Amino acid sequence: MNETDKRAELQADMHLWVDKLNYRIEGTQVLNEVSLGVEEGDFVGLIGPNGCGKSTLLKNIYKTYKPEKDAVFISGKDVLSMPPREMAKEVAVMAQENSIEFDMEVLDMVMYGRYAHRKFFEGEKKSDVELCRRYIREVGLAGYEQRSYLSLSGGEKQRVLLARALVQESGLIVLDEPTNHLDVRFQYLIMQTLKNQKVTVFSSIHDLNIAAMYCDKIFLMDKGKIVERGTPQEVITEENIEKIFGVHSQVTTNSITGKIQVYYLPDER
Repeated sequence: MNETDKRAELQADMHLWVDKLNYRIEGTQVLNEVSLGVEEGDFVGLIGPNGCGKSTLLKNIYKTYKPEKDAVFISGKDVLSMPPREMAKEVAVMAQENSIEFDMEVLDMVMYGRYAHRKFFEGEKKSDVELCRRYIREVGLAGYEQRSYLSLSGGEKQRVLLARALVQESGLIVLDEPTNHLDVRFQYLIMQTLKNQKVTVFSSIHDLNIAAMYCDKIFLMDKGKIVERGTPQEVITEENIEKIFGVHSQVTTNSITGKIQVYYLPDER
């Protein structure tokens, strides 16, 4: 089997497949031959230092940026060939930038996640409203349905947007730092809520301990490239943390969870 056939076989087995993706911003190479695959049902984390290209990669996946042809595939289909409604059925997105200037109630904001499942000019269905209320409860915002979205704190807005992504009922959820702006309790609530869904999750994650706790697999990114891939135990190592993040650490196994735990050590130089 030649290299082309091998890559085609791999692509067919992956829910998300990125193949040798390059991307430039104002002449600067931000992504350099990025290739990765995410299998159906896996919870996969993308880690790396600030500015390494994580957000740019995710924006190419959900087409905020226009990727190269034949470089990003979801369920075997080139994302460039997918119209917006089909894309919304295949992948739900929770991005970092959600600048919304007009106000609406929380329930209406979450209801936007159902647009791909509704016919043109079709009104709200009772089942859609019930589904939205369910996910509002799951993200810890029961009683907020009639609250003004713009009146919420940053962390509350983040949870509303997660509920909106979940009600899409897409097979793949792509998230860019979903625990930003959240206190510790809600960081773990959000990740556990995602873990409980029967979907494929691909998310950039800032906190290495959260990545180790919830991810089946990890991609480590640096300077526009994927430099390591594997289980949390294989990727989140003292050597990689020092080499990529420039921080001394101790990585151990938590006796209660069985997951690895990162302790950051002071620089004594």
